[in-house]
Amino acid sequence: MKRNSLSVVNKITQSSPAVKQPTHGFYSPLNHTHMYTVLLDWGSLPQQVILHIFQYLPLIDRARASSVCKRWNEVFHIPDLWRKFEFELNQSATSYFKSTHPDLIQQIIKKHAAHLQYVSFKVDSSTESAEAACDILSQLINCSIHTLGLISTAKPSFMNMSKSHFVSALTVVFVNSKSLSSIKIEDTPVDDPSLKILVANNSDTLRLLRMSSCPHVSSDGILCVADHCQDLRELALNYYILSDELLLALSSETHVNLEHLRIDVVSESPGQIPFHSIKKQSWDALIKHSPGVNVVMYFFLYEEEFETFFKEETPVTHLYFGCSVSKAVLERIGLNCPRLIELVVCANGLQPLDNELICIAEHCKNLTALGLSECEVSCSALIEFVRLCGRRLTHLFIMEEVLIPDDNYNLDEIHTEVSKYLGRIWFPDVMPLW
Repeated sequence: MKRNSLSVVNKITQSSPAVKQPTHGFYSPLNHTHMYTVLLDWGSLPQQVILHIFQYLPLIDRARASSVCKRWNEVFHIPDLWRKFEFELNQSATSYFKSTHPDLIQQIIKKHAAHLQYVSFKVDSSTESAEAACDILSQLINCSIHTLGLISTAKPSFMNMSKSHFVSALTVVFVNSKSLSSIKIEDTPVDDPSLKILVANNSDTLRLLRMSSCPHVSSDGILCVADHCQDLRELALNYYILSDELLLALSSETHVNLEHLRIDVVSESPGQIPFHSIKKQSWDALIKHSPGVNVVMYFFLYEEEFETFFKEETPVTHLYFGCSVSKAVLERIGLNCPRLIELVVCANGLQPLDNELICIAEHCKNLTALGLSECEVSCSALIEFVRLCGRRLTHLFIMEEVLIPDDNYNLDEIHTEVSKYLGRIWFPDVMPLW
């Protein structure tokens, strides 16, 4: 035993009423050995305590700990310990992340597959890692998975592998689980036929489906899911498969209230294929059926591609612009997005957004969060915006370079005025210099 460990044990021994202190002037090595054995007998810990400790350990450390004693090895094989697991698959030549050891993967498949309920795969950008994940999926035959997540730490990963291999492996899980409630399969080659198999076996249990950037899925495929999975509460998809029919299906009397709808608007063929429009009546039907739904939209478009959007009232609650967005679009947002809660603009240009921000503050009465970067706003306009929003503006992230001093306020004065209207101390954000 190391000296520092011994000193800790000595302190515990001296302060513990449960351990009888030796008589002064008499030393018994046998008594001390027994005392240390009692104090350091980790194998006598309650099973639930050991189980709780094991749940925090990485798999490799958990496997090593299982060899400490018979009791720890028994806990290592308790089903509760294997209900949730994340497989990490990386190629050592291209990734810094550690990978789950192949021997441990095989042990899990042979001994614990029946216990798996919450499973995720984290893979790097290599096709080899994606194929390895599918090889594991195809072996999960005798299990009842509740949640499944396929996570690519970098593209393309799953998109570069054989579509038939991916669909075949995914189908194994869809057919055998029959109790899937949450599926995250974004950036994968999943297709319409595999979604029909999902629906045929899990329609009564599916609650969450995230499948943005799945180019082989059509509007008919996602409509099939909405028609049959009446308990679906959260859905993430690309705009190109969003349709009036889908919104009406999610608004049917037999469908539960939708809680979260995420829509990624990404330019697939810049300047070539115009975006279709969604009718106001379809949006109205969704909000009437699910009045509390969060409609989240992420935009990655060129300025000229926004022509379709926000010309009519749109019930979006959270808006994120990853690319430049024009003043005209922001003005339409102020006039036609009354449910807006959060707005993030990553870039705009060199024209101040003064009037547009004030318009948003006047018309978007639910707005509580604003983020601005790589655009321009005068100090006076920002202060007026904050005054109109008041203390409901709980999140305000403005980069300092966004603010333009004017005749009324400079950068040294703005934080005082903004803080006054927010009711808390506020300063603009500053990009750190490394």
